[in-house]
Amino acid sequence: MNKTIARLLQAPSIIFLALWMIVPLSMTLYFSTIRYHLLYPEREGFLGLGNYEFFWTDAAFWPAMLNTLILVGSVLVISVVLGLAIAILVDKPFKGRGICRILLISPFFIMPTVNALVWKNMLMNPIYGLFAVVATAFGAEPLDWLAHLPLLSIIMIVSWQWTPFALLIFMTSLQSQDTEQKEAATLDGAGFWSQFYHLTLPHLARPIAVVILIQMIFHLSIFAEIYVTTGGGPGFDSTNLAFLIFSQALLQFDVGVASAGGVIAIILANIVAFFLMRFVGKSLAV
Repeated sequence: MNKTIARLLQAPSIIFLALWMIVPLSMTLYFSTIRYHLLYPEREGFLGLGNYEFFWTDAAFWPAMLNTLILVGSVLVISVVLGLAIAILVDKPFKGRGICRILLISPFFIMPTVNALVWKNMLMNPIYGLFAVVATAFGAEPLDWLAHLPLLSIIMIVSWQWTPFALLIFMTSLQSQDTEQKEAATLDGAGFWSQFYHLTLPHLARPIAVVILIQMIFHLSIFAEIYVTTGGGPGFDSTNLAFLIFSQALLQFDVGVASAGGVIAIILANIVAFFLMRFVGKSLAV
């Protein structure tokens, strides 16, 4: 009786969440199988897999896929390595450590659009940006980062915002590390690298796996930074899968092709999540 009452109480929220996910997914699947162009609504008709074929044979598809993989992989490596290094650095007590920690994690709470605007106008502008001022001070020619190194610029912008997230997780995890083991290792003559490899790194295995899982899922849908700074260009040099879908839907007004791209992105994200969950599960079982 108690189980029945509990299930009845849970039913509204479960039904709501199911509809919240199923209805948009069903509409996306439906639109991906029809010809639906916003400028020519009268031409609507069933295409089957035609939109999918058009999307993955588009000239921008494979560059977008490659850029997505490079962007996600690079940001993961930079944020995890830098986050781990800074977390170990600030783990040791020093004067003003609390304020330093707050300042280090604060970039994570900045909105992606604001973050991109700050980098675009205050740092990477080839005329009055900080990088241009420093280059001019040393007698070098200022570089237009967003025009000549667009994908690297996006990687730098996203890494700057997501490194504090990894840092926050690692700092919290390091506080639970057994100090007696480190003291015993020091007395036995173990150096910093030995302690890091045999004590710190195994202790942080689970947090690292969780950080990689969360960040990879979010980085597959990076959009605001690209839209605000490079607009996917020059050419397709900074276009990722999310921006390509946006371009098909709201720049070329082809909802059918954009929906097919959305389904492909969902499949890709689920494949990545599946393998990452297996990886995290093994890590947590250790």
